Amino acid sequence: MKFKKSLDKILEKTLILIMSILVIDVLWQVLSRYILSSPSSFTDELAGFLLIWVGILGAAYVAGQRQHLAIDLLIQKSSETNRAKLYLFINICIALFAVAVMMIGGAWLAITRFQFDVTSAALRIPLGYVYLVMPLSGLLILYYSIYLIIHPKENLQ
Repeated sequence: MKFKKSLDKILEKTLILIMSILVIDVLWQVLSRYILSSPSSFTDELAGFLLIWVGILGAAYVAGQRQHLAIDLLIQKSSETNRAKLYLFINICIALFAVAVMMIGGAWLAITRFQFDVTSAALRIPLGYVYLVMPLSGLLILYYSIYLIIHPKENLQ
């Protein structure tokens, strides 16, 4: 429980930092384009990369907070016993998705970008760094899913 709370805080502060950098980047882009009449060459690309990180890390964060988008019609109509079983099934499915798609697929995506030395056009950074957010978020979602399987009462709150 203590580790989860610490992880939540770290993830929350990281997302705030990335979002703040994104806002500053976009403000600079607008300022340099319309006021200085000299558009910055890297801000558009940086904004895209930061948006990827904020979106995918944000998905991991809301999964841990149980605030993600869900269709809960079946859960609302279920009895207490069936609801617990349904939450168990849902968390197992989420864990399998996190491992198969995000961790394995995301790691493959990042590794191949590093192997083929694919770099971004404006920033000239390896795109593998951009795609590392996939396996990282997959690992976080897997942790949160396992946590909710081990602590099922948190699903029912």
